[in-house]
Amino acid sequence: MTVTGPDFLALQVRDLTSAAEFYETRLGLRRLPASPPGAVVFDTAPISFAVREPLPGVDLDAAHPRPGLGVALWLHADDAQAVHDELASANVPIVTAPFDGPFGRTFAFADPDGYVVTIHDKA
Repeated sequence: MTVTGPDFLALQVRDLTSAAEFYETRLGLRRLPASPPGAVVFDTAPISFAVREPLPGVDLDAAHPRPGLGVALWLHADDAQAVHDELASANVPIVTAPFDGPFGRTFAFADPDGYVVTIHDKA
């Protein structure tokens, strides 16, 4: 038996409608036509990405100091600087300013639930 790697990523969020709208309007992600109850799955590749209501027993308000601490979530963009500029102009908190590194132009922001998401533009 062999595990071949990540196949699906989901963030548990406080407000599913607001979180889905954030990822749609601020990052341009598109919803798949169908999602399971309590979740919104986006049309991303090569790995599916979703936001979902918290699973039983998950208290996002008890997460300290923020949900997802210790997990690195990176999303690819065609133009990371343009995404940064749009998020910054919408007053989305920028956690790491843009810099050029081995994964191209890279920066990190905090989403409405406090998850830190890194955007890069080198494939």
